[in-house]
Amino acid sequence: MNEQSIDNHLREALSHLESALNQSVRCVLENDSAKKEIGLKWERFLGEFMGQIREKGKKSRLNLLGWISFPRIR
Repeated sequence: MNEQSIDNHLREALSHLESALNQSVRCVLENDSAKKEIGLKWERFLGEFMGQIREKGKKSRLNLLGWISFPRIR
């Protein structure tokens, strides 16, 4: 896998996340009681993603989160 392929996957993932976020906001604006259910969906997604990062890091013996400078993320 080359760096361009990684960039393409990340752009596509960001596009999908933006769509999911937009739909989440619309859903809650239309029905405030959906907030808890939508929140749980995001919680499961983020938990799964963080779990994958931890698991890949353990298997590869790499600190994947160490590659990211969190203070630069704004």
